[in-house]
Amino acid sequence: MNRLVISTLIVVFTSVLIVQHASAQSSENSAKASPSAAAATAPDNTKSNKVDHSNSAATADAQTNKSSDIDLTKRIRKSVMADKALSTYAHNVKIVAVNGAVTLNGVVRSEQEKSALEMKAAAVAGKDNVINDLKVSPND
Repeated sequence: MNRLVISTLIVVFTSVLIVQHASAQSSENSAKASPSAAAATAPDNTKSNKVDHSNSAATADAQTNKSSDIDLTKRIRKSVMADKALSTYAHNVKIVAVNGAVTLNGVVRSEQEKSALEMKAAAVAGKDNVINDLKVSPND
């Protein structure tokens, strides 16, 4: 190959690299300037959980490994998740069973959801075995 061909190839290759680098910089800057809707939107009830410090009473580590408690929690969770009328808040409440006693904890959208969750837990565990520590979210 002669020098002219080699020089032309070097110029073309360099130009392609410069264009690719500029394109990458441009897309990186536009991503920083306009974050996606998912990144800009806070998770569902983060704001409510920060306000309500009592929302940490029954945590998953309080759940026992007894098969009866695990089964109880699983059946209640299945009932909650099957109800598509409930909000994402309600689907994400904590359900902790310890020796047959079930504690519901978290934030829900309304009093109706709060009572619906309590009724679902009571249908599985029995009315006297449910502690309803659910909070209703303040209007955001």
